[in-house]
Amino acid sequence: MKVAIYARYSSDSQREASIEDQIRLCRERAEREGWTIITAYTDHAVSGASLLRPGIQSLLSDAAQRKFNVILAEALDRLSRDQEDTAGVYKRMAFAGVKIITLSEGEVSNLHVGLKGTMNALFLQDLADKTRRGLRGRVEAGKSGGGNSYGYRVVRRLDATGDPITGEREIVEAEASTIRRIFREFSAGKSPRALAKQLNAENILGPGGRPWMDTAIRGSAKRGNGILNNELYIGKLVWNRQRFIKDPDTGNRVSRANPPEAWITQDVPELRIVEDELWDKAKARQKTMTAAYPGQKGKEFWDKRRPRYLFSGLLTCGICGGGFSMISKTHLGCSTARNKGTCDNRLMRSREALEAEVLDGLKSRLMQPELFDIFCTEWTKHLNAIQMAKSERLAALRTELARCKKALDQIADAIVNGVPASAVKEKAIKLQNRREHIEAELARTREPVMLMHPNMAHEYRRKVRGLTEALNKPEGRAEAADLIRSLIEKIVLVPEDSKLHIEIVGDLAGILSLAANQKPCQRPATNTSEIEQLKVVAGVRS
Repeated sequence: MKVAIYARYSSDSQREASIEDQIRLCRERAEREGWTIITAYTDHAVSGASLLRPGIQSLLSDAAQRKFNVILAEALDRLSRDQEDTAGVYKRMAFAGVKIITLSEGEVSNLHVGLKGTMNALFLQDLADKTRRGLRGRVEAGKSGGGNSYGYRVVRRLDATGDPITGEREIVEAEASTIRRIFREFSAGKSPRALAKQLNAENILGPGGRPWMDTAIRGSAKRGNGILNNELYIGKLVWNRQRFIKDPDTGNRVSRANPPEAWITQDVPELRIVEDELWDKAKARQKTMTAAYPGQKGKEFWDKRRPRYLFSGLLTCGICGGGFSMISKTHLGCSTARNKGTCDNRLMRSREALEAEVLDGLKSRLMQPELFDIFCTEWTKHLNAIQMAKSERLAALRTELARCKKALDQIADAIVNGVPASAVKEKAIKLQNRREHIEAELARTREPVMLMHPNMAHEYRRKVRGLTEALNKPEGRAEAADLIRSLIEKIVLVPEDSKLHIEIVGDLAGILSLAANQKPCQRPATNTSEIEQLKVVAGVRS
């Protein structure tokens, strides 16, 4: 009888000598039976949950070639702990005429495959559950749930009994300084790619001591990874954002996002690196960049490259509604007319001249003081009507809230005076729920009135002039370009008398925000939905 021995130890055993022990026991059994050992196949520190192991694959290949008659192993779970794989190995060996014998089960039959396969699968699930329970306990204690982030080092120390304390981290100040710099410069308009290039040029190493890549900075907001999305930097440890499952065909681990309600969050203020104000600025820019490209689904904001030119993507043809793009090194033209031939607008415009005229239009035409005065008067009337209706609603809610509080106080007094709590429990719950609902609604509707100062038009023009000047300065160019673009909904180029007439359609909410000393991404709190529906149109003639 020709025998092949198979031995494996997995990461849960963590003992190299286990392989030698298994082979020794199998050899002793073979000698007692008088079997001839042909060879031994081994897999070191490999899980039995998959057949994608070099040792088992060699064994299966040689068995198919009838190089031996028996496979001898310590137990069936050494071959595989996966039910499907165990059954598959058994069927293949039966087809090849090779018996499977183990020290624990003896000669393996269909019954062993069914029962032991189920038990092994349950073992794997139980092991996974125990591991996750242990990790959750560590996270809830403020310790690491596995892995380490850039900006921290693992603390290695012993407890009073001499056992190692695991899961503790401390801030690496040099890396923390780089993290704060990334947040500052990203908030100011620099892209993750530009940041990575600059850090590498300065020989500042990234995570793992490797050069920086833009992907390490931008990460994924949805998955919470990357420098810009790691909530540990604001003192929040988030665990269980995702789970891993094995692809049954490839054996590779594949990540799956968990719903937010499954996340475990723990405050760890001692690990804070970035202040809330700076974090919020970075998040606001992420949202602004995402909102700027609503039609491009499936891409994160960083995948949409920064516009190559100041007004890229904002120029439209006044005839067909298609885009205007560069048709030569210096001139813009209707893309539809050039690419499809379905538009008659064949006029071209110098990009530099157009940018200068649009910037001038933003400064001098989009917010003319005399027209703004008329707008302020009419808009104030509209706001007053809205505020009056809202005030009546708020007054009614406050009156009802006072009644709820009074009724709850009366119930509390009744219980103190001997009324059974069970008799008033249902009513108290309803009153408390209503109270919380009203308080939440009041919190949502308390919005400051957006005041429109008569000097807003002058302030707006002054700031646009400053942004125009900032375009010529490398350190402020990116942020200035973003702010200018946020003031414009679109630029329409209409052919008229053999020339292109320029119409700027402005975003009123962005314009008013800029004039009110806010960034356009920080919309006014009151009635923004109505303001954002209004557009300002200015004509520019060359």
